[in-house]
Amino acid sequence: MARVLVVSTQRSGAYPSIRDALEVAPDGATISIEAGVYAETVRISGQRLSLVAAGEAGSVTIDAGDGAGPAVGSDGADVTLQGLVVRSGHYPGVQARGGRITIERCEVAAQYAAGVSVTDGAVLTATDVKITAGQSGFVIEDAGGVIDKCEVRDIAEDGIIVRLGADPAIRNSTVSACGYRGIYIYQAGRPTIERCDISSTGDAGISVAHQSSPTITGSWVHDTRGVGIMIGRGCGGLVEGTRVEGTAAPGIQLDEGATATVRKADEGGHQPRVGVSAIEGATQQDTERVDKLLAELDSMIGLAGVKSEVRALIDEIQVNEWRRSAGLAVGGTSNHLVFTGAPGTGKTTVARLYGQLLKALGVLPNGQFREVARRDLVGQYIGHTAEKTTKVFEEAFGGVLFIDEAYTLSRAGGASADFGQEAIDTLVKLMEDHRDEVAVIVAGYTDEMVDFLDANAGLASRFAKTLEFENYAPDELVLIVNRIARNDDYLLEPGLDDALLEWFGQIERDRNFGNAREARKLLEGMRKAQSGRLRALGRMPSRDDLRTLVLDDLLAATR
Repeated sequence: MARVLVVSTQRSGAYPSIRDALEVAPDGATISIEAGVYAETVRISGQRLSLVAAGEAGSVTIDAGDGAGPAVGSDGADVTLQGLVVRSGHYPGVQARGGRITIERCEVAAQYAAGVSVTDGAVLTATDVKITAGQSGFVIEDAGGVIDKCEVRDIAEDGIIVRLGADPAIRNSTVSACGYRGIYIYQAGRPTIERCDISSTGDAGISVAHQSSPTITGSWVHDTRGVGIMIGRGCGGLVEGTRVEGTAAPGIQLDEGATATVRKADEGGHQPRVGVSAIEGATQQDTERVDKLLAELDSMIGLAGVKSEVRALIDEIQVNEWRRSAGLAVGGTSNHLVFTGAPGTGKTTVARLYGQLLKALGVLPNGQFREVARRDLVGQYIGHTAEKTTKVFEEAFGGVLFIDEAYTLSRAGGASADFGQEAIDTLVKLMEDHRDEVAVIVAGYTDEMVDFLDANAGLASRFAKTLEFENYAPDELVLIVNRIARNDDYLLEPGLDDALLEWFGQIERDRNFGNAREARKLLEGMRKAQSGRLRALGRMPSRDDLRTLVLDDLLAATR
């Protein structure tokens, strides 16, 4: 008969911590844990053990906090977890390397790592498990097993990751509210996804890449910001009887070179469209759309030099496409750009427009815009940064990857283990290998961006051009204030423009000057001042009173 060891913080004679019980537990033992919060990390190596909540499911919490490792870690062991709440910080909630792990009726949450990570040939059986927070939910790498009746929600990035030939069966489970993809399958992953509900993702519901071949049957993918199911070049598998609704078009996208078989669920479901043409406008120029976007660019205040440079780029791209259509030679070109200048000068807005222009010209499939910063690219340990940077890069395929304050990647800040340089080196290779699939725009202060471009010998050559965004002149800032005010249904009283011009003319233009942000901040102050002024009238203000900003409002906002 298996030995039972009792853990309790209250009962006399019981082990006071799980770790204490583990030190004496024989192979095959059950550790029965009474209700309470156990602030510790659990390590099991090579043994067969069960950790079970003595009371109701959820009455026992293992909280690793910011401990130096997963809350529950298993190395080559056979571990069963039942009825537990597991929480961790910078490491997975539950991690199994090799062996077997069974998780039943548990809730898992992590802050900056996977909820459950299974690697190195391990076999997972997860039943009625809820992962309620984490950088990712389940990560199955070079492993297998079954995920059944589980729920993954409120995840920062991907809900379930299947990679390196992993072949789990994912059944009767729900994946929702993930920042990126619901299920991401890559590096020859071969999962079976049956009767699952995937929704409310920041990107695709299910994304398949790198020679993977999933089987997706009887499932429902809906209400995603990206396409429902994305199957990349060189990937196969089967999609059958699966409804795709309320997603970006097309519901099911098969890239050119994908060999997956798709059989629709019913007449109401999305019809798959095969090849690059699956995304509207991917292979043909939409000249009317180009003209509208260029008109939108021209309507921006100031930025004469930037507008001219963008028009020159678009002219070159358009002519190259015409030459290609006529069978003429076209030299290799890069769509990557450097944006330099102070904050608040429209860099992000222009980057978005540039992506839409590339889509309208047929250069990029969708023109989607993915804005990231250092924290999105740099990992916390050796090897993590390259993986993280590659992941972000791949998510931008078909559109624009905008890296704000890119110069922070080349700043070690005196740290002995800074991985910013690894992110730069990874980007250099990806930008060359996929220069026709994504446009990378790096942005930041002018002087700092020079140092950034020197951080790798091949970095500067990857960019087609540098666009300098100059500070707005005082009269341009007045125009910006007027435009923002009109959009918010406000008017400036006659003569207020002159006072604004005088104010903006005397502001110091140092490196922290926010340009358009300063204009918006000033207007917000004027609106607050107006609110106080109208409240003091002693009467109901008229419609004109409510709309009009006056000199006193400006004086109050700048006092």
